Amino acid sequence: MDINNTVLHNGLTIKDKQTINLNLMINGEKYILKTSPTEKLVNILRDQLQLVGTKISCGIGRCGACSVLLDGDLVNACLVMAYQVNGKSITTIEGIGGVSIDEVQEAFLLEGGFQCGYCTSGMIVAVKYLLSMCPSPTEADIKEALSGNLCRCTGYGGIIRAVQRLANANNYSKDID
Repeated sequence: MDINNTVLHNGLTIKDKQTINLNLMINGEKYILKTSPTEKLVNILRDQLQLVGTKISCGIGRCGACSVLLDGDLVNACLVMAYQVNGKSITTIEGIGGVSIDEVQEAFLLEGGFQCGYCTSGMIVAVKYLLSMCPSPTEADIKEALSGNLCRCTGYGGIIRAVQRLANANNYSKDID
């Protein structure tokens, strides 16, 4: 299929080796970037903006290490193309907590919800999303919500305890944007 001059769903047109001006909000800051319309969001975050908390692992949407919030919805940044985020708002792990520690991050620390830390940023973003949608999740809810995030170190016990701590205490912020 020849993609030259193909009109995308958001009105942008792909031309051979074309770049687009991408307007978006990341962690509350407005950005205008020049990039290929088919550049992966994870690469834009890491390579162009040096927001390296969003990890690259599987690259095919199976591990959750690159989880971010796109207009408040949980997505894998390795599956999202630049043209899909034009005019959107993105929250990365760097946007959670800002300069202070977020309550989800604190719960992970208190409950041993991390070991090597590679999956932690994606897990924390996924937990923020879960708690914004379901303030009092059951253990089954937690396991289902985190089923797209793989951890090879913890065995998930500390992660589940961290989410339960937050749900039981009701001391987290539902503001995820």
